[in-house]
Amino acid sequence: MNRDDLVDLNAFMAVAEARSFTRAAAKLGTSQSALSHTVRRLETRLGVRLLTRTTRSVAPTAAGERMLATLTPALNMIDAQIASLSDLRDKPQGLIRLTTSEHAAETVLLPTLAPFLAEYPDIQVELSIDSGLTDIVTDQFDAGVRLGEALAKDMVAVRIGPELRMAVVGSPAYFEHHPIPKTPQDLSQHNCINLRLRSAGGLYAWELEKNDREVRVRVEGQMSCNNTATIVRAAIRGVGLGFVMESSVADHVARGELMRVLDDWSPPFAGYHLYYPSRRQPSAAFARLVDALRFRG
Repeated sequence: MNRDDLVDLNAFMAVAEARSFTRAAAKLGTSQSALSHTVRRLETRLGVRLLTRTTRSVAPTAAGERMLATLTPALNMIDAQIASLSDLRDKPQGLIRLTTSEHAAETVLLPTLAPFLAEYPDIQVELSIDSGLTDIVTDQFDAGVRLGEALAKDMVAVRIGPELRMAVVGSPAYFEHHPIPKTPQDLSQHNCINLRLRSAGGLYAWELEKNDREVRVRVEGQMSCNNTATIVRAAIRGVGLGFVMESSVADHVARGELMRVLDDWSPPFAGYHLYYPSRRQPSAAFARLVDALRFRG
């Protein structure tokens, strides 16, 4: 394989991923016509069509999909090896992209990132806040932060936070007109604030557990949203019961703005983990961030 082959393969991969010659050309800093010529040259040399072109879209053919499946990990490995050369530099540098939930960002990442970024001024960290399960490989993130029980098996997982607990809460004003629930089944008699999952689009079933007995309750109520901070504020205003992370409401409970119920049905569970592909070759910047985030409690 010569240098032209790598250029042609990189051009094909850019078009296949962008599904557009225009967007791929802008990314590569070349013209659309030059990029089209490069891809046709590759197809001619291989003797097979890699892309299906219409006036409105571009998509890989079966052969193109096969080629893309082979190229993606190979070129990602090359990129990782090049990035790892920063180990030879005195100062780690570069951009690290992380996908995380809002709660994990506030409770685990930001307390560590503040001193970390001050210590390493040549490192930049981009946080993408998303409560869904993002595909970090497809979306080109360096790593993701999720609960330990939600990690794929082909990922390296590093624990970065303590165990967590959930909490069922309601305001004193709400409980003036509603009885305090004693069992998960009692929730059917309450106005509960549902969490709409951003990834799947469905409503989150409240997961409760006591003495190794697990219960998933599909609650009902007048309000639902896709943001836990809004659920907390709504619960404080007496809209209904909320089911959120314990740490999100600890201060409100201490001040008497919220009351916690079904406490014995909320045992601790695995906390947040940083995860990334096992085949990834960490750069110096990424390795230092992992070490800084690693939970040592």
